[in-house]
Amino acid sequence: MKIILLARNPNLYSHKRLIAAAEERGHEVKVVDTLRVYVNISTDKPAARYGGHDLVGFDAVIPRIGASITAFGTAVLRQFEVMGVYPLNESVAIARSRDKLRSLQLMARKGIGLPLTCFAHRSSQAEDIIDQAGGAPVVIKLLEGTQGIGVVLGETESAAKSMIQAFGGLKADILVQEFIKEANGEDIRALVIGDKVVAAMKRKGPEGDFRSNLHRGGTAEQVKITPLERKTAVRAAKVLGLNVAGVDMLRSNHGPVVMEVNSSPGLEGIEKATGKDVAGMIIEFLQKNARANRTKTRGRG
Repeated sequence: MKIILLARNPNLYSHKRLIAAAEERGHEVKVVDTLRVYVNISTDKPAARYGGHDLVGFDAVIPRIGASITAFGTAVLRQFEVMGVYPLNESVAIARSRDKLRSLQLMARKGIGLPLTCFAHRSSQAEDIIDQAGGAPVVIKLLEGTQGIGVVLGETESAAKSMIQAFGGLKADILVQEFIKEANGEDIRALVIGDKVVAAMKRKGPEGDFRSNLHRGGTAEQVKITPLERKTAVRAAKVLGLNVAGVDMLRSNHGPVVMEVNSSPGLEGIEKATGKDVAGMIIEFLQKNARANRTKTRGRG
């Protein structure tokens, strides 16, 4: 196969592993800087161009689109879908996963376990917002935050109220969520490919930090997950339409709750924690499924 890797930095661990895994299996990979692609939107001959040349003859595209360029990146990916190139994850699914509120609403509609969550912009009803999220302590998140940035813990009602009001002063959209104390600063990252979880790790935040992001100094180890956790992760990915996803869950007293579904999960932490060739499994999924014009939406939506 000829594969395009849409990525701004080819030297990241995840990207180097995907390139190596593809080449080991006899495939050709072209790394394309997402922001340097420009598209020709026409009825008879839609094209994506890079460096003055058409990007043609490719069988699949692996989108590794950073959160900061979601709008442009999904527009570029949509063009490849219109051209009939098979995407590892479709543009519509990526857009769903990047919209925290939309993804939670879609999962709630399908009955997937979630923490109590309240979405707000104005802060005049801070007490009721906190009450709707189950009462203090609550986790307060900027809707646009990533990797633990813009996430704070309101340990008391007065502290949470002050934080909500402060975010309101910034005219920011926020999510106020139930704090799962019994998770003890740990979460589960389940890596889903197709219809199964292929690897799972338990992440723990640094001492005194309730966030477990590896980017923020957290640690990870392989973990055996329950059948319900496995089923929850696969369902969450399917609800958003993702073929490959990192599903982040907490172990609560009322079962697994999904915190987030990542459409471009990093591979370093989970490969090192589990010893599994996740990059190879992703390429093998493409080998099995990549066909021209096989996308569900073909760039619509």
